[in-house]
Amino acid sequence: MPFDAQKYLDEVGLAILKELQHDARLSYSELGRRVGLSAPAVAERVRRLEDAGIITGYAARVDPAALGYTVNALIELTTTPGQYAKVLEYAEKTLEVRECYFVTGEHSFVARVVARSIPHLQRIIQQLSLFGPTRTSVVLSTPLIKDTFALEAADLAEG
Repeated sequence: MPFDAQKYLDEVGLAILKELQHDARLSYSELGRRVGLSAPAVAERVRRLEDAGIITGYAARVDPAALGYTVNALIELTTTPGQYAKVLEYAEKTLEVRECYFVTGEHSFVARVVARSIPHLQRIIQQLSLFGPTRTSVVLSTPLIKDTFALEAADLAEG
């Protein structure tokens, strides 16, 4: 079934998304004030965005470095299809694996991991190496992170 984002993401819907991505703790009355709707009307619009799967959840963003996880790395893993489920099981149960991508090309997976130290990272690499060869890049800095996905009405028209 094709998804019609236009149905939910008019100018007001986009404004609601933008405000919630900036501060998901806004009350409906404050959110309504910012987008020009009453609290009940904005609550209904948010509920429809949730029901449509556009808003998938609300969460606190926690900086891993503040908890001692100061090493970031990307680990590329090459494995066989018979190992895919085991790799995903490992990734799901391992706190340090923050994202895991199944990719095309030379490698099977790319995992973004955090670690407390280089020896800690080495242990993670050793565990992943049980599934196949790995190649690791330590992240020196992160000059850009887009952790929200705010659209403009023109962006929807282009797609």
